[in-house]
Amino acid sequence: MGAIAAVWWWLGIPVSLPRAPIDPNDKVQCISYAPFRNNQTSLSPATQVSPQQIAEDLAQLAKISHCIRTYATDLGLDQIPGLAAKAGLKVIQGIFLDRDRKKNATQVETAIRLAKDYPDTIIALVVGNEVLLRKEMAASDLAATIRSIKAQVSVPVTYADVWEFWLSNRELSDAVDFVTVHILPYWENVPIRAEDAAAHADEMRRQIAAAFPGKEIFIGEIGWPSEGRMRESALPSRINQARVVSEVLDLARREHFRVNLFEAYDEGWKREIEGTVGGSWGLFDSEQRMPKYPPGQPVSNFPLWKLQMCSGMALAILVFGAAWLTLRRKPRKPAFAPWLAVALSATTAGILFGVAEQRLVYESYGTGGWLVWGSLLVAATASPVLGANALMSGRAPPSFFEVLGPKGHHTESVLVTLHGLALMITVVIGTATAIGLVFDPRFIDFPFAPLTMAAVPFAAVTLLNPPTKGIRPLAESIFSGIFVATAIYTGFNEGAENWQSLWTCAAFLLLAVTLLRARA
Repeated sequence: MGAIAAVWWWLGIPVSLPRAPIDPNDKVQCISYAPFRNNQTSLSPATQVSPQQIAEDLAQLAKISHCIRTYATDLGLDQIPGLAAKAGLKVIQGIFLDRDRKKNATQVETAIRLAKDYPDTIIALVVGNEVLLRKEMAASDLAATIRSIKAQVSVPVTYADVWEFWLSNRELSDAVDFVTVHILPYWENVPIRAEDAAAHADEMRRQIAAAFPGKEIFIGEIGWPSEGRMRESALPSRINQARVVSEVLDLARREHFRVNLFEAYDEGWKREIEGTVGGSWGLFDSEQRMPKYPPGQPVSNFPLWKLQMCSGMALAILVFGAAWLTLRRKPRKPAFAPWLAVALSATTAGILFGVAEQRLVYESYGTGGWLVWGSLLVAATASPVLGANALMSGRAPPSFFEVLGPKGHHTESVLVTLHGLALMITVVIGTATAIGLVFDPRFIDFPFAPLTMAAVPFAAVTLLNPPTKGIRPLAESIFSGIFVATAIYTGFNEGAENWQSLWTCAAFLLLAVTLLRARA
């Protein structure tokens, strides 16, 4: 209990920042805005955002920002400038371009009309957003489009892309009125720590300014995710997001440059294509539209840490209770080692249960996501409880064959069956994650918390109650090989600074050892 309380007290320690990320008394210059919420997505042509929904958002954003940046004119977003005028907000109007020339023409036509209809509201047009990065248009075609639009509007016109693509397409500077550059330290090829993000942004801004003398350099996107997987030393978290935004705003004030924060609201729909991290860049949450960082309040990575601590303590008590009930039903005098293993399982589960709960909420997308990660959390929660029963009864961990084998070979014990199912769920979901981390790791989260909750009790049972007869099953051997290979590859691929990766790899190896010792 003391260990669980101490760790959660440490995890919940809040941090006070010299400048609040969002503060009605100190409005930000500009912030990216997309109105999609709940099940709305820009991936569906059927999406149509209502004016009432947009008006609610803009009334809220007008309290913390002077300006908003948009990215497109379809799906109801063409209503934004008119509603922004009523809310007292300026608009940097985006024009979304891709390979669809017909759709591009509609975007351009609508944006030109809006610029003429709202000359006092729209302060610039952004023709294309990272279209060169996505390789969906040639630089020459993009420059021609920009010049065509400039000839038809009276507001400044620009293009937005990450800093590398500005440096490799310098000819675009002649077509734009100012350079709009995206600097996202988390997504750099060599990821930048949150502590160094503001300094990195300033360095890149100065480098771009030196490359384009005489042009204003506008930072069109800068921010940090509050949830998601680590990239080397770049850790998404609430504290890191608040720190980066606070330090960048302070830097912009000191150095007198314009900056647009990315972004106003979490965009949950992006998790479908970009994982947890893609939907976690907002300073407000997606559904409730509540600020993550109310001004005047310190920031914690675990704002509900007391509740999470209590739930972990309850699970630890349940684990010890399972051990005690087992001894009451089958009286024996276990050695010190089984009790130590129960204590280790209970403490590990008690500490990590709250972490796994929180990550389940943010990392589950859609029915399938909730089913997968919810199943893993259930298996991880059951593992130490059923493991305590096995440790105290001296029972070896069940093999897959004992649970799924033909009649006459599989177990008749409900507890053994449940124990085996918990192991199989952990192994199957762990294997799916492992394969993803090898072949398409960019947006795959590291499930270190539930995997460790499950792996520690299984390893303890295997160590203290090893199977004494039978042959090594093929299924367990294959899964074990996958875990070992993944741990080696992912450890090197993600780097030594990514503690989420190293922790997950350690859990993979623990599961691999457990499976290798299985007998059937």
